[in-house]
Amino acid sequence: MNLCIDWGNTNVKAAIFNNDVLQKSIHVSEENSLKQIAGLIDTYKPAKAILCSVVNENNDELTFLLKERVASFIKLDGFTRVPINNAYGTPETLGPDRLALVTAAYILHPGKNNLVVCAGTCLTYNFIQKSKTFRGGAIAPGMNMRLRAMHEFTGRLPEVSADGDLLLLGYDTETGMRSGAVNGMAAEIDGMIREYENNYADFNAILTGGDGAFFADKIKSKIFADPDLLLKGLNIIANYNV
Repeated sequence: MNLCIDWGNTNVKAAIFNNDVLQKSIHVSEENSLKQIAGLIDTYKPAKAILCSVVNENNDELTFLLKERVASFIKLDGFTRVPINNAYGTPETLGPDRLALVTAAYILHPGKNNLVVCAGTCLTYNFIQKSKTFRGGAIAPGMNMRLRAMHEFTGRLPEVSADGDLLLLGYDTETGMRSGAVNGMAAEIDGMIREYENNYADFNAILTGGDGAFFADKIKSKIFADPDLLLKGLNIIANYNV
């Protein structure tokens, strides 16, 4: 069994895989992360653990726990051995989450030029060619970052949640901001998918990330939704590193 941990900017998820089968997944609170993850280790006794972290702090104690309690431990980075060609220009700055996403896309959707759209704290577009080469994509502000930026970088615009009336034509400042952030982001995703689709045959688009479910019914393009794509990628990488 493998223990896979996705430590994001906003959320932390942990999962147990038995071979290729996702057996258990939990949302982890930062305050109780060590206790919750130790509980998974006690219950399932994984042979391998892999950690994907996009934050620079809060991981030392977790790394120590995993090294002490699990026979094989991998902390994913841009130099980790993976079953794809990582041709990213600066692997030292590559978010490990992006590497896990494109690895999963290549293995789970073979024979396709895959674009992984990850709607999280940031919105990332991650493209892997069917020749298994990953060169990059694009990075943009995520939904909540767009809303927060309008409030923080202006003198009078309020702090607005993504929840509430969502209309094309906003009828006041709050609904106008929400329309701009949410509808604008959905239109951006559709536009990027079209550009890739026009340039690459055998094209496939996959939507994931913490806000992926929120946008699934707002995107007009044909897209495959997979909320666990990153965890699946971590499991694939763990199995690849025997």
